[in-house]
Amino acid sequence: MQSSTFDLQPTLEGDLIRLRPLKSGEFEDLYAAASDTLIWQLHPQPTRYQRDVFKSFFDSAIASAGAFAVENRDGAVIGSSRYYDFKPAERLISIGYTFLQRKYWGGKFNLQLKDLMLGHAFKFVDQVEFQIGDGNLRSRRAIEKIGAKLFKHDERGGIALAVYRLSKDEWS
Repeated sequence: MQSSTFDLQPTLEGDLIRLRPLKSGEFEDLYAAASDTLIWQLHPQPTRYQRDVFKSFFDSAIASAGAFAVENRDGAVIGSSRYYDFKPAERLISIGYTFLQRKYWGGKFNLQLKDLMLGHAFKFVDQVEFQIGDGNLRSRRAIEKIGAKLFKHDERGGIALAVYRLSKDEWS
């Protein structure tokens, strides 16, 4: 049964990771996870590893009221993701602003992160959108692996985006 209220910050748990609401006092923990220059190498904002640039990202995450801290099984913060651009009338939400420390790259952690978020989102919406920097081929391939299809190319804030969509019916 579907509820009419979409909780944008539930706690979601898998066997590898836990997603929980990101808190305003967690800047240092999240910045420690994000300060590796290679995380942002293909990102439209490749300087996000810099403290002042990351502070702006963190502040927007807190303001979004849809951001998660991603923890490993030991409870250490290893990254973040968020829900944003919820459009109830269209039964559509976006998932993005996702990053993980490099030692958690390689598929299974990001796959579980997306599965947890998609499983929750599809209780309330019929489609999920992913807006990815056009040149971020690593993230684009990861989204394609879960079944999302290129929907359109767009631009936001001067950044070229590849916009992917995944419907509830297409998600397995």
